[in-house]
Amino acid sequence: MADEIHMLRSVTSSKTKSGKNPVAGGRSLGLTAAGTEQIIRQVQRGFPYIAIIRLHHVSGLPISSIADLLQIPQRTLMRRKAEGRLTSEESERLLRVSGIFEKAASLFEGDAHAARHWLTTPSRELAGQSPLEFARTEIGSRDVEDLIGRLEYGVFA
Repeated sequence: MADEIHMLRSVTSSKTKSGKNPVAGGRSLGLTAAGTEQIIRQVQRGFPYIAIIRLHHVSGLPISSIADLLQIPQRTLMRRKAEGRLTSEESERLLRVSGIFEKAASLFEGDAHAARHWLTTPSRELAGQSPLEFARTEIGSRDVEDLIGRLEYGVFA
């Protein structure tokens, strides 16, 4: 538990104690890396289970919802918690979900509640699905990121 608390507190500024900038899409997970190569290695190794807890605390999304987005059944989630590590595929999906959350939070000027509400509300632009549902695949997440970009710049077409 002390390690979980340390990790939850470790990302409190734009730089960590090591001087590394938080990874885009990984800030809400408490991840840092000097570049893409390092984040790829972290994904391949599998993120620590605590990354799910961190996203839960930052986003307010229930852990069960995060697990559903990662396509992790409840029993498997309990195994991952006991093992302390996610698979590389689960880590990549978690990074995708956290990136979408961070972009939505930025759209709403850091308001996690507003971002969570927007992410979980069905959208006409996304075939009636919520942005988080639509972002369950890589191609869907690209469309959600594109929608966020259009909203940010006031392009409604």
